Amino acid sequence: MSARGQFVSTMTALLDEDPRCALVLADISLDRFAPAVAAHGGRVVNVGIREQAMIGVTAGLCLAGMRAVAHSYATFLVERPFEQIKLDLSHQAFEAVLVSIAGSYDASEEGRTHQSPGDVALLDTLPAWTVHVPGHPGEVDGLLRSAVSSSGNVYIRLSDSSNSGPARSGASIVREGSDGAPLVIAVGPLLDPVIEATSDLDVTVCHLTTIRPFPDDLVALVGATDIVLVEPYLAGTSASQVARALVDRPHRLSCLGVSNPELHRFGSPDDHARAHGLDAAGIRRSLASYL
Repeated sequence: MSARGQFVSTMTALLDEDPRCALVLADISLDRFAPAVAAHGGRVVNVGIREQAMIGVTAGLCLAGMRAVAHSYATFLVERPFEQIKLDLSHQAFEAVLVSIAGSYDASEEGRTHQSPGDVALLDTLPAWTVHVPGHPGEVDGLLRSAVSSSGNVYIRLSDSSNSGPARSGASIVREGSDGAPLVIAVGPLLDPVIEATSDLDVTVCHLTTIRPFPDDLVALVGATDIVLVEPYLAGTSASQVARALVDRPHRLSCLGVSNPELHRFGSPDDHARAHGLDAAGIRRSLASYL
């Protein structure tokens, strides 16, 4: 099952289980939620292709005491209605869950309108958002259930890219290097390419599925002074987080991710990964040059 498929399955179950739970759509995935619409039509709202209204309705449901989940492509969920996220959710202190698909370049054949490598960077301009970037469909159920049962504003960024298996949620060390070895931080679905790229290198590899709040303590505990940050969205998005975690330690930081400016060819997601140097070979080249 894909991450999107797992989201639909878990969200449908949550609507069955929790009368406070509501879902707001803007046409995207509406067909997949047909059983949920039939069973819980009053708590599944489709606003049509009106993304700003989607966030406004989500905030209204929060005001009415519901735990509302809004869902669409990342570009339509975060970028297009960003003013409503800023004002209707963050400023008004209404707490919701946003679940996106196709971030960065998963929908590359659809063109730039469906690509959103800057979504996490945009949310970083707002206070107190929790951001999850699962790297495998098996991680989605637990993250979504936790988000819905908790409070606060939460963003779950789903991708068609996947690691070979699910990982522990949050932050974990998946490979330990020698004392002082460089630290490579792999975010979400980039763990497998990082593991392949570093298979014969003396490095410590840390995997993050939750990037906000950033695991300052874990990063500082490793003791490395050479850090490589590998993110599946705009390169350097978490650079300030690493700098804060290591504020008392002289260090070097290399940021790998989706490059800016954008690519002007559609291509496949794999083509984009290669072009941005986010496949195993590209990560290895960057590591060799940096280290």
